[in-house]
Amino acid sequence: MMTEVGAQQRKEEKMDSRALLERLIAFETVSRDSNLALIEFVRGYLAGLGVESELIYSDDGHKANLWATIGPHDQGGVILSGHTDVVPVEGQRWTVPPFKLTQRGSKLYGRGTADMKGFIACVLSAVPAFLASPLSRPVHIALSYDEEVGCLGVRSLIEVLQHRSPKPVACIIGEPTQLKPILGHKGKLGVRCEVRGLACHSAYTPDGVNAIEYAANIVVKLNEMAERLKAPDLHDARFEPPHSTLQVGVIKGGQALNIVPSECSFDWEVRTLPGQDAYQVVKEVEEYATLILTPRMREISTACDIHFQPLVAYPGLATETHSEVAKLIATLTGRQEFGTISFGTEGGLFQQAGIPTVVCGPGCMDQGHKPDEFIEAAQLDECDTVMSNLAEYLRAR
Repeated sequence: MMTEVGAQQRKEEKMDSRALLERLIAFETVSRDSNLALIEFVRGYLAGLGVESELIYSDDGHKANLWATIGPHDQGGVILSGHTDVVPVEGQRWTVPPFKLTQRGSKLYGRGTADMKGFIACVLSAVPAFLASPLSRPVHIALSYDEEVGCLGVRSLIEVLQHRSPKPVACIIGEPTQLKPILGHKGKLGVRCEVRGLACHSAYTPDGVNAIEYAANIVVKLNEMAERLKAPDLHDARFEPPHSTLQVGVIKGGQALNIVPSECSFDWEVRTLPGQDAYQVVKEVEEYATLILTPRMREISTACDIHFQPLVAYPGLATETHSEVAKLIATLTGRQEFGTISFGTEGGLFQQAGIPTVVCGPGCMDQGHKPDEFIEAAQLDECDTVMSNLAEYLRAR
């Protein structure tokens, strides 16, 4: 009589990437919510195939990263990395249920199909092939949480890896690139500026300190700095746009038209080319606020202040064309041309930890974060082939 574990194993072995994607989409892993149900599903799937996995929990225990290794543990392996969280669907006009896989023609619809549960499904579908191959180097599966809100969760996983040996020799981040090898992306630093002024009746504006007006001065300063970043000698033609950028995305302030506003805050970001220091931008803005604006405000009230608070930060990615990881992804995909992307990934964090990294996954980010997000079924098939190529590449000769 077949044991329960054995039955489960045989059942899971039959799951292809499409069937796994259907299961993964059904978990509503919006960043604000827990991802544990999905993680436990993956853990159970791997266990059914005889693969142990390790969970690295968030501080509150409501979310977790997953780490699993297939193959020898005494060699540096290849990480296949994907994030489990997705962006919200509220306020978007979907014509299909966002958390149920729907097929229309060649397209598979659902939140996360492209960004990036399609890649995770292909990785999980390839596990039996990895197990069947006597691998010379291991394959590591790394699933993270809270990527969409600042690449937060993966940091604790990387910290764990920093204390282990041997270190992985390569990392493939499966963000949607239509399986084109990507060697670079910009870094990001998000900042909140909070301005505290002094309220008074608007008929007596000289007696108050208008927080909105002082915030506006800083916004103008940021715009001036953004123009400087466009200088041709700072360009990197591999990126679009080819320069670092600055922008203000959110601003709040004021209570009524007849009150000089005492509070104003705004969120801004700088996206820097690899090698450029975003904190130098923050330093210049802080010096302008501290040396120029704050003294003016405090002529009226010493309680006035301007404060800057970092919100999110992750480094850019810049991998050399002739690196071993670049050669690896070219071999796996059969594509010798490398590119860059405009959006950020966890890749810079892995690279910063000394793990050579590339970005390459099925689907297109043009569909990500939108209503009726989809992935072409052919992209799953192509990614399945890449996974098969990886198993062959790592096969012990």
